Amino acid sequence: MGDLGISARYIKGVGPSKFKLLNRLGIETVEDLLYCLPRRYEDRSRIRQVVEVRPGNFETIRAKVITFGDRTTRKGMNIFQMAVGDSTGVIHATWFNQPYMKDRFKIGQELILYGKVEKHIYLQISNPEYESLTGAKADSINMGRIVPVYPLTENLNQRWFRNAMKTAVDEYVGSIQEFLPYDIRKRNNLMILKEAVRNIHFPVSDIVLKRAKERLIFNEFLLLQTGIAMKRARIKIDLNGYSHDLRGDLIEKFKKRLLFEFTKSQARVIGEIEEDMRLPRPMNRLLQGDVGSGKTIVALYALVLTLQNGYQGALMVPTEILADQHYKNIKSMLAGLGLKVVQLSGDLKPEERDRRRRMIEIGEADLAVGTHALIQEGVNFKNLGLVVIDEQHKFGVMQRSLLKSKSGNPDMLIMTATPIPRTLALTLYGDMDVSIIDELPPGRRNIKTLYFEGENRDKAYRIAYEQVKMGRQVYVVYPIIEESERSDLRAAAKMHKELTESFPDLKIGLLHGKMKSAEKERIMSDFKNQAIDILTSTIVVEVGVDIPNASAMIIEHADRFGLSQLHQLRGRIGRGRFFSYCILIADPKTDDAKERIKVMLKTQDGFKIAEKDMEIRGPGEFFGTRQSGLPELKIGNIVRDRDIFERTRAEASELIKKDRFLRGPENISLRIELKKKFSAQDLELAAVG
Repeated sequence: MGDLGISARYIKGVGPSKFKLLNRLGIETVEDLLYCLPRRYEDRSRIRQVVEVRPGNFETIRAKVITFGDRTTRKGMNIFQMAVGDSTGVIHATWFNQPYMKDRFKIGQELILYGKVEKHIYLQISNPEYESLTGAKADSINMGRIVPVYPLTENLNQRWFRNAMKTAVDEYVGSIQEFLPYDIRKRNNLMILKEAVRNIHFPVSDIVLKRAKERLIFNEFLLLQTGIAMKRARIKIDLNGYSHDLRGDLIEKFKKRLLFEFTKSQARVIGEIEEDMRLPRPMNRLLQGDVGSGKTIVALYALVLTLQNGYQGALMVPTEILADQHYKNIKSMLAGLGLKVVQLSGDLKPEERDRRRRMIEIGEADLAVGTHALIQEGVNFKNLGLVVIDEQHKFGVMQRSLLKSKSGNPDMLIMTATPIPRTLALTLYGDMDVSIIDELPPGRRNIKTLYFEGENRDKAYRIAYEQVKMGRQVYVVYPIIEESERSDLRAAAKMHKELTESFPDLKIGLLHGKMKSAEKERIMSDFKNQAIDILTSTIVVEVGVDIPNASAMIIEHADRFGLSQLHQLRGRIGRGRFFSYCILIADPKTDDAKERIKVMLKTQDGFKIAEKDMEIRGPGEFFGTRQSGLPELKIGNIVRDRDIFERTRAEASELIKKDRFLRGPENISLRIELKKKFSAQDLELAAVG
């Protein structure tokens, strides 16, 4: 037993140079090392005879060295080959560019080998892992058992890492302390924590490995759920907000100006928002809705409510293009109502920026629209009543908190067009109430999604050309701006030039994130005013820009985009009365990339796409733990382990009901662990003191 907090450098066999490599994996202490979990396992517990092995399978065999030798190919590659066999047959083991291997073996030496069996002229295992049985320990960690495979960095190999981990487990696992209350462990029949850590690395059987995983997943989920439950309790009890009067001339005038009826879904969500704003505690609501479902008008309704009550409103969006679009639309919709709307952007001249900041600070400006410029130093609100954040996943927790801190405890409405199933939304945004707009307004048309391999891209551009000749406009989206020697992607800048040459009779535009705001604004304005027929662009068009006349989108190298990105991009078209096409061009190499293309062709339901996205990428990457402020999930998967997830949510809820600040003696260890895992600033866990 020893101190888990000591440097991993002092583990036998590590030393200064290997310690630097461990640092790349985020490993500083012995505890960090113990919780660097295997990414998968190889079952080497069943040792087969040569006659039993099958090509294509990973197999473990026990055999004696018959003969060996090496040769050099014409291209200078060294090939070392060894024939090994048992009473049932012979198989060849082959290593490439490892001439030193010939010094490691002797005729008649008995080995255990593990690797993928291939059938050439003879059976072969390429670059197998091996272990000599001559003088070998009985408790080998590399053969004859379920063997862990770790996520490593360059210049670290599995065999060395397993040895270091075995030393750490043997010497330090006894120092691991339980932090879950006894009654929770008993009720859920959980394995002892130190045994779970031991068996997550070196499991004695599949059954024990399953129980070890369950315990560690339970730990992760319970910490996550407890931290969120504490924050939720604090918001609902501790904070005083603003109570809004829902009746008034301003909101009635605003409703009369609308040229459409709210959908049933929008009306339901407005009712939920009104109830929040009526109460004297801060609203903290997530508004989900698919691309084009009408979230923005619902948010504007809420902003008008707060303005009617004498407070200021703020709308923060991720890009200057979107900020400009919102500013112009809102200003137009609120014209004649006696309200002052200002826009704050990063490219304003200093004098104008200072003038607008002053208007916000003295209350002359009722509503401020902008990007992260809204949270910069020097921007202060006189009386901020409601903060609306659009496309929340583009902002980190700290950015959202900074805007909220500009004045008292304003209501907060966070919007996302990246749908997340309600159960999972309650995890990522567990401190929030969740509203969902689950229907599209009348007039939104389905979009025909097509897929072409790269060699058939001419067909895609033929469709685009036909659309332009019918008076429509087209997006062409690329994953990068300029082509590099290391990339085979068709870059936006290069393809802009090619399209200009291919379609000399059309007006081709180029848009990307490295352009200055004024230039981007000019290009989008030209596109909106139909001065551009085809806009070649990077992912900058993903969010929010509304061009009703655009009826086709070609996405080059669609396999390089995430599912949610592809869905967002598709949502840029189909906004007018015209039949629209989303055309994916790709040559997917991986199974995941092929699956993403398949999903896009199959459905336009954002919630189904979100579910599939999480299955493919995993919840940690989908949510972005850095952005969300939540502790990283190293082993738990909210989709795969939903039953454990539901159990921990119930346990956390009950725990906080009984002991909101975790001050009871049975909860002290859990409180300490929470402070390690959560950023108190991000999740406002000041209560955990």
